[in-house]
Amino acid sequence: MKVIEIKEVYKIYNETEIEVHAVDGVTLDFQEAEFATIVGPSGSGKTTLLNLLGGLDLPTSGQILIDGVDLSKLKSSALIDFRMKNIGFVFQAYNLIPVLTAKENVEFIMSLQKWIKKDRDQRTFELLKAVGLSDRGNSRPAKMSGGQQQRIAVARALASRPKFILADEPTANLDSKSATTLLEIMGKLNHEENITFIFSTHDPRVVKMAHRIITLEDGKVVSDEIRE
Repeated sequence: MKVIEIKEVYKIYNETEIEVHAVDGVTLDFQEAEFATIVGPSGSGKTTLLNLLGGLDLPTSGQILIDGVDLSKLKSSALIDFRMKNIGFVFQAYNLIPVLTAKENVEFIMSLQKWIKKDRDQRTFELLKAVGLSDRGNSRPAKMSGGQQQRIAVARALASRPKFILADEPTANLDSKSATTLLEIMGKLNHEENITFIFSTHDPRVVKMAHRIITLEDGKVVSDEIRE
């Protein structure tokens, strides 16, 4: 089942009277429970495309539909609400809230969505256990390693049961062991919770695990390989 449809999407920036086509006529579909990665050289448009998919930016033209909802047609407040309910984000820089504990970071989105405390506590417990950090719930980010912080970021992204996760270079700041652990966790959650994962990455370890590899160059899709 399709969860995302990208139809002839362009993102054009005007820099000193020169048009930069960061995303140049991309058409793609993503299915439920895909584990896909977007690769390409720096400046190929990977992060821009990911930001468009997540509604963090809007296309110059074309359509991005999630479950049939055209993101460009939503007003700002409706887009924020849609993102919060449907999309989880994992960033290279973790983006945890430093004054909150691991547990509080994980349950933050659920609090915004007004989940009752019992349900928040249960979901947070499940996710901390899933990412192997059930013993670090009361730790703040500064007291955790980079790999632990990124696992908390993944737990937070999954907290409200989004339909898909967008991960922008999630292993870039991690050592080999931490990166492997993180990818194994995301692969397991992808399989068990049927969540679509879409990565942008330079990391060959991510590419090796992916079921689908989309290659961008100069904002265009130059190959789209699906592995058995």
